[in-house]
Amino acid sequence: MSVLRSALGNRRGLILLVCLVGWISWQAWLFIVAPSKIAAGFPERQRVNARITLPFEPERFHVLMFQRYGRVSGTDGNTVELRNVDKNELSAIARYYWVKRVEPLQQGG
Repeated sequence: MSVLRSALGNRRGLILLVCLVGWISWQAWLFIVAPSKIAAGFPERQRVNARITLPFEPERFHVLMFQRYGRVSGTDGNTVELRNVDKNELSAIARYYWVKRVEPLQQGG
């Protein structure tokens, strides 16, 4: 408790504490919001195909980030088609603040 008191006692400690609380709040918000971004209708199998919608056209950076989770098979406007994704990783994809929606990819598309 004396560490907290000394941190609140000087300006640097207070700034560090405010930044830490802000970062923790941001991570908590991402954790809470992520499940609402994942649409229902994914098959029961472990590996699924997903359509990820962004609020903008994806750039190379976004495609490379999604390749960590599966195989990017293309983009269409603001969406990225991601195949062979572990179903457990969908929430990790949805945690990115720039992901609007994660939906199942239809077999015809």
